[in-house]
Amino acid sequence: MWNIFGPTRTDDGYWRIKINQEINEILKGQNIIGFVKKRGLNWLGHVERMAEDNIVQKIKRWKPVSKRPTGRPKTRWEDDFWKI
Repeated sequence: MWNIFGPTRTDDGYWRIKINQEINEILKGQNIIGFVKKRGLNWLGHVERMAEDNIVQKIKRWKPVSKRPTGRPKTRWEDDFWKI
């Protein structure tokens, strides 16, 4: 039940996305937003109980060295393309 919202394989081997009605039948009328939030909190609790040397714990504590630049880039590849 971990990937109930993910794609489903059909009988002929193709993958398809579930429709809303199928997801509602799986959740049995539960609020989908509440369900997703609950799953996220469950995962957070799982991560908090992990050992400190676990890679997930290291990623959670990681602080970026620098910030991403904000704003629009000065030139874009399209601009260079149209100049040619």
